[in-house]
Amino acid sequence: MQLGVNVPNFGPGTDPGVLREWARFAEGLGLGVLMVSDHVAVTPDVAERYPEPFYEPFTTLSWLAGLTTTVRLGTTVLVLPYRHPLLVARMAANLHGLSGGRFVLGVGVGWARREFEALGVPFGARGRLTDECLGVLREAGQVGRREGGVPVWVGGHSGAALRRAARFGDAWHPLRLTLPRMREVLRRHALPGFAPRIALRVTGAPVDAPDRCAGVGTVEQILDDLDQLRLLGAETVVLDPYHGDPEETRRPDAAWRALTTVATHWSTRS
Repeated sequence: MQLGVNVPNFGPGTDPGVLREWARFAEGLGLGVLMVSDHVAVTPDVAERYPEPFYEPFTTLSWLAGLTTTVRLGTTVLVLPYRHPLLVARMAANLHGLSGGRFVLGVGVGWARREFEALGVPFGARGRLTDECLGVLREAGQVGRREGGVPVWVGGHSGAALRRAARFGDAWHPLRLTLPRMREVLRRHALPGFAPRIALRVTGAPVDAPDRCAGVGTVEQILDDLDQLRLLGAETVVLDPYHGDPEETRRPDAAWRALTTVATHWSTRS
């Protein structure tokens, strides 16, 4: 099972130099995938957690592809209704080809109502639009469930999201859930694959709360979470060191230390 990282491509501390260092760090640590987020119009509801500067994912990942050689590059998650599906298909296939087959297209329906309004996309239709987009991507022939094509990871954990993952995805890509919740979903649903994104928050004392998200706790707790995810069939686990405060982007060293600790311990036990 590979480990990956969700890199902040936003915030006051993020600039091209920091993004370059993130890429070098991820590849140097031997991580399997580096992923970034997606917002187009940074409306007030978005800016509260993901403020400017916000680096557009396809542009950013194309640039990082030229700075790396082994780490996969992906979106966690691209909000599909924000762009025409034929444009997404073209950009995804081009990035996959130019990077030597290293692109992963993580997709979701989105949540920021005001951003949808700014883009002129009906918020209430986002699920239907996402399904339609995924259908077009499939018909385009280079994205999803095809040997050599762009792998598609489908985010979300509602009933509609799980049906979407089963119908269109190469993997279910839940974000920041508890282990019991992921275990329950996988027991009840036949899904094509499993590639969760979990939190990464290392604590000095054990976290015993019943609603503890996977990836939160002592190093031993996090390593046990990873063991459990591997037993559930995860081929890749994306670690997310961002805790919601944009000021964290000014201090990437803290995230690098946590990732190094967990990845080093994991490599010796796996």
